Amino acid sequence: MFENREGQRIPEVTFRVRRDHEWVDVTSESIFKDKTVVVFSLPGAFTPTCSSTHVPRYNQLVPTFTQYGVDEVVCVSVNDTFVMNEWKKDQNADNVIFIPDGNGEFSAGMGMLVDKDDLGFGKRSWRYSMLVKDGLIEKMFIEPDEPGDPFEVSDADTMLAYIAPNAQKPLDVTVFSRDGCPYCVRAKGLLHDAGIQFDELVLNRDFNESTIRAVSGATTVPQIFINGERIGGSDELEEWLADSSKKAA
Repeated sequence: MFENREGQRIPEVTFRVRRDHEWVDVTSESIFKDKTVVVFSLPGAFTPTCSSTHVPRYNQLVPTFTQYGVDEVVCVSVNDTFVMNEWKKDQNADNVIFIPDGNGEFSAGMGMLVDKDDLGFGKRSWRYSMLVKDGLIEKMFIEPDEPGDPFEVSDADTMLAYIAPNAQKPLDVTVFSRDGCPYCVRAKGLLHDAGIQFDELVLNRDFNESTIRAVSGATTVPQIFINGERIGGSDELEEWLADSSKKAA
């Protein structure tokens, strides 16, 4: 059973970080002093759950966390700085600060360093998240002490629900587009003007015609999906945005 350390201070550790081809010492104090910080720690860079779910959702919700008083969102893993830097690039996770706990000192100080010898990982961090205010741990969400790699409570949505139970979460929006398509440009402009972030998938780069036909039943672009619902093209998007504005008024 892992110890919940709410009310305790975070470990004093110096992290060795590589920035602009130079070694930089980053201390726990510099990360947490006079700040409200959300930390999520996980078993390893480039691993399935960490890459597909844990990091992307935190990265997406950083602007929402910021609205509710969080200064920074930090990802900690027992990996070296080169791996963490490359993982950050691969994830396009510019909103999250990646901290390499290469020697596992921070994880050990948190009582979260575990053996993953059966996977050939050696010592790694157990998966957890916490809210830290000026170096003091206010809240921890620790995954249950079960075999494998449980992922039930350390996710970004659980943390946001603790910090701001009534927060409006960002929409999940994907635009299927094509280079040189004026209707695609119009659709993206409508979303930009509405302040809605979106992911863009481009025909013949990220998908082919059979893909758009399979997911939307259409072959034309743009095709816009919002929270799993197919909205349609730019005209349908304009109508959807107008209806949403009326409902919000």
